[in-house]
Amino acid sequence: MRKFKGLLLCLCGISLLGGCAGDNKESLSAEELYTKASTQLEETSYSRAAKNFEQVELEYPYSKWAVKAKLMGAYAHYKDKAYDDAIISLDRFIKFHPGNKDIAYAYYLKALCYYDQITGVEKDQSVTAKAMDALNNVVMRFPESDYAKDARAKIDLTVDHLAGKEMEIGRYYLKQQNYLSALNRFSEVVTKYQTTSHIEEALYRQTEIYTIMGLPDEAGKAAQVLIYNYPDSTWSHEAKKLVTKE
Repeated sequence: MRKFKGLLLCLCGISLLGGCAGDNKESLSAEELYTKASTQLEETSYSRAAKNFEQVELEYPYSKWAVKAKLMGAYAHYKDKAYDDAIISLDRFIKFHPGNKDIAYAYYLKALCYYDQITGVEKDQSVTAKAMDALNNVVMRFPESDYAKDARAKIDLTVDHLAGKEMEIGRYYLKQQNYLSALNRFSEVVTKYQTTSHIEEALYRQTEIYTIMGLPDEAGKAAQVLIYNYPDSTWSHEAKKLVTKE
């Protein structure tokens, strides 16, 4: 019996020692935890990096590393294509650190989160509209920055994408012989997206639909605008055929 009690006490002692060792398994400083997350980011372990950057915020909320970790955590989420999480982190950074030296980058990265989700024109384009708003925000707030320069280029592509969606819907209505709805879509492109690659076809489609609807004056006006601005365009040649028919 005494031997059994002695063995039990010995096992309990070992267990306690093991528990103490487990409690001290890893206690990293803010800088060490930040460095660990940065290393994971470099190694493309984006999810793990994001978690450790967030851990810096949780464990050391008043340290200088917490502010850096908030932005880097958002970047890790972005690289992991966890765009919603990245946007949430960026919104917090923008709200609580509006005067930070990296604030322009935070706005730019938020815009990229939307921009990188843009899909083909056959799908819903609500995220494209959000991307355009976010990119315009970068240009408006930080017009002289390198981020604004890149944002402007991306805005042109985004606008062209939105115009492309209107054209696709317009063509669908045209095939369905829903001429008024089709005309509204093509007119939207002519009014709002004049600098895009779709303007020539949009003007031609206006000419085509007005001709079908028996409105030669309106057809002639649309064709005139098209031919004047794009005299060598294939769409201009087709428009001439429509309006010169007897």
